[in-house]
Amino acid sequence: MQKKKVLTIKEAAQLIDGINEFRIRTMCKTGELRAFKAGRKYLIAESDLYETVFGKEFAEEETGGAA
Repeated sequence: MQKKKVLTIKEAAQLIDGINEFRIRTMCKTGELRAFKAGRKYLIAESDLYETVFGKEFAEEETGGAA
């Protein structure tokens, strides 16, 4: 089984220009972006971030087909 890279809200916002931490947090809270809470932090799988923002095909390209 391949490990998934997990990002904090801050790391996710730094990866994608044009989306700030507030928007990422809002997407997590509304369920638009799949995430899970670890204590008080939201953690987001990198592949889920790319899939939500750019679409499934792009996410598979970026992560080497491991979605």
